[in-house]
Amino acid sequence: MSDPVVEPVSPHPPALSGTVMMTQHWRDLTFLHWAVDPALVAHRMPPGVRPDTLDGVTYVGLIPFRMVGAGVARGPGVPWLGTFLETNVRLYSVDETGRRGIVFLSLDTDRVGVVLGARAAFGLPYRWARMRHRRDGDVHTYDARLRHPGARGSSHLVVRAGARRDSTPLDDFLSARWGLHQRWWGRTLYVPNQHEPWPVHDAEVLALDDGLMASVGLPVLASRPPDHVGFSPGVFTEFGLPGDARRPRT
Repeated sequence: MSDPVVEPVSPHPPALSGTVMMTQHWRDLTFLHWAVDPALVAHRMPPGVRPDTLDGVTYVGLIPFRMVGAGVARGPGVPWLGTFLETNVRLYSVDETGRRGIVFLSLDTDRVGVVLGARAAFGLPYRWARMRHRRDGDVHTYDARLRHPGARGSSHLVVRAGARRDSTPLDDFLSARWGLHQRWWGRTLYVPNQHEPWPVHDAEVLALDDGLMASVGLPVLASRPPDHVGFSPGVFTEFGLPGDARRPRT
């Protein structure tokens, strides 16, 4: 049997069909990525999903950012609970229908209510952490220390954001992801999203001391410089309702 046709990488999202489940603003986001052999992370994918690759490798991402004004449907942002800091460790996926997405290994935030709600609703691996973001001109500092029961790890990252750049094929491969794959209640779900193309800026890593990737079973990556670095002031995002990942997007 031949492999399914994989949807093309495009910075422009397909339109959401049906109900908008939630909206979010992602702000002051830094992309750090390490190239790895797909075999290293294939076992971390939910059923029916495999690592997506570019030029024979896949990527592990460490992504800190500010979530601002997350709200239900197209309503206003939820007060206090809808604005928080987050750092996630992610993989890049493609399912048997050929649809590209993201698989989260961890999502760390300073709002314990978000942790409890996201775990209960979708089984997403949110963890409670003490977090801080500081900005001094073009320099952004992100700090996180896990508080989640049974979890240990911390992260300290300092980057200097530069000028906006024309998106590279690798930028598009990593950022043009119009959904996530998640195993929940015996099914692999696909949750679609849409947002404007990411404005990607050059960025320089000034300091990195990360244990979050090690906390999810990837201990050696932070010992070497990332293979991809970028910064974005952010985008506004809408999420559609989850569906079975075996069913192609309509």
